[in-house]
Amino acid sequence: MSLRARVVASAAAVLAVFILLTSLALERAFRDTAESAREERLFAQIFLLMAAAEAEDAALIFPEALAEARFSLPGSGLYARVFDRTGNPIWESTSAVGIAEPGPMLLAPGERRLEFRTDSEGLDYLVGGFGVSWATGAVPHNYVFVVAEDIAAFDEEVGRFRASLAVWLSAMALLMLTALVLILAWGLAPLRRVAAEVAAIESGDQAKILGAYPSEIRALTDNLNALLLHEQARQKRLDNALGDLAHSLKTPLAVIKGAIDDASAGADVGALMEEQLARMDTIIAHQLQRARTGGPPSMTLAPPIQVGRLAERLIASLGKVYRDKGVRATLTIPPETQLNGVEGDLLEMLGNLLDNAFKWCRQEVRIGARLSKGLLVIAIEDDGPGIPPRDAERLLARGARADEAVPGHGIGLAVAREICEAYGGRLSVESSTLGGARICLNLPA
Repeated sequence: MSLRARVVASAAAVLAVFILLTSLALERAFRDTAESAREERLFAQIFLLMAAAEAEDAALIFPEALAEARFSLPGSGLYARVFDRTGNPIWESTSAVGIAEPGPMLLAPGERRLEFRTDSEGLDYLVGGFGVSWATGAVPHNYVFVVAEDIAAFDEEVGRFRASLAVWLSAMALLMLTALVLILAWGLAPLRRVAAEVAAIESGDQAKILGAYPSEIRALTDNLNALLLHEQARQKRLDNALGDLAHSLKTPLAVIKGAIDDASAGADVGALMEEQLARMDTIIAHQLQRARTGGPPSMTLAPPIQVGRLAERLIASLGKVYRDKGVRATLTIPPETQLNGVEGDLLEMLGNLLDNAFKWCRQEVRIGARLSKGLLVIAIEDDGPGIPPRDAERLLARGARADEAVPGHGIGLAVAREICEAYGGRLSVESSTLGGARICLNLPA
């Protein structure tokens, strides 16, 4: 059941109960008001009869033509009688001839009474009586003036009011339901737009929710956008991890291939392959960890790494890969140089930068490290063609390559830059005194 259908059904039920209770209350109020008005009219008729009566020889005389014409019409619905103190009728209106009501009432002078009565034929009457002490001589006489009115007209009037009330309340209920449906259509429009945008995201037509929404829905749209952004970042991280893993495994595989192809290696091939396989296992575990966590751990909690030893291992491996070039690698890193971090991260950064240096150099590569203003600056230089300043920023992006003719993936510099920035550092591209490029890792010491 849709939200709109639920609201409309609930509103219809509430309106039905409200209209029923309202109609009952209004009908009760109308009936009470009408009864009060009829009571006043009945006693007004009694007072008119008292005003028209005249005392003669200890009896009351009424004129033939009374002020109220219905008293002179048989069966008019308005009837009057006057009773003495014992309840015997001494006068009745022409309309009361042959009518049982009004019957006698025994009332003291000044006492008034109003009551509903039903005659033997089942007709209902509203009967009012008023006790009077009439002084026509030395001895006063007590009388009771009684007037009765057929309430069939009263019931008919109440019925007409009830029918009119039902028509108007039904019209108002229909109008209110129509207004509610229109208000719901307007109020739920943002939800329909959100659903349309979610469908567009599912179909790939847009990447996130773009519309401006009311504050009640904005929390939902903001959370959805945050979830989408997180999912996109996770997907990008996984894609990058796959590319980084392939790139990281390239050097160990090249070392193994070179060792297999080198027939002069002899018995050392097994030890070399075991070393490179262990390195590959470490690389895979490290890349999986990065893919899960999305970045390196805090440097303050990471163990120290001997930068020089790690650089020596990388130079030894790359020397086997590029042995045909006869690269002269110079290492000037003090033995006490350390960096708090994950060894796999430093291996990624230095491995990628050294691999580029060995690939692009002519014959010489230098790697050094120094402390400067709270930073550990690791510089890798080569005597190759270098990187023009105008291309430096472009080549730091994933997939960008300086020369499409040279084998490679174009992600080495980007990986090194991402890891460096994750540690709060900065990677810079400069010109080397050797004539080629000088890549510097500026990491917090």
